Amino acid sequence: MYLIVGLGNPGRQYEATRHNMGFDTIDELVEKHRIPQAGVKFNAMYGRGIIGGERVILMKPLSYMNLSGGPVRQMADYFKIDPETELIVIYDDIDLDPGQLRIRKQGSAGGHNGMKDLIRQLGTQKFLRVKVGVGAKPNGWDLADYVLGRFSASERKLVDEAIGRAADAVEMILSQGADAAMNEYNRKREV
Repeated sequence: MYLIVGLGNPGRQYEATRHNMGFDTIDELVEKHRIPQAGVKFNAMYGRGIIGGERVILMKPLSYMNLSGGPVRQMADYFKIDPETELIVIYDDIDLDPGQLRIRKQGSAGGHNGMKDLIRQLGTQKFLRVKVGVGAKPNGWDLADYVLGRFSASERKLVDEAIGRAADAVEMILSQGADAAMNEYNRKREV
């Protein structure tokens, strides 16, 4: 069984912001694979189903981005998920252009506060992640203001396509393995 986590912030004011790429991708997976909502557990919305032939739990922590690690650790412990082999985390990345994806098997938080908390709570950096590019913050902007902001219309089109591709990448990870997904989705796309 896999635990697939989308990072984001709960609440209407955060919908469609740069920081909610994980939530948006989970929503795409729920819709595409008709994953039924199972309720709220450990301060997270979750659902259970099958994707790519694997049993999955889809999860959106409701604790706000900077405290995502606690709910993820509790859910992983409860369902006996090994983070190093059965966890996939989806989140925004300012080091990638809008619409670009990057799949990694491990790594640092790279300045992402949600990932910092997740790594601290899980005690490992060795877990799969799917990063969705949101673009670098402009000079003079506050990082929090930037990631909690919304996309321009042209960026939104790229990002909506990337959310669909991120959902497809998760399915490929589950059905064909991380290496196949990395070969397919880590290539820079021309926009």
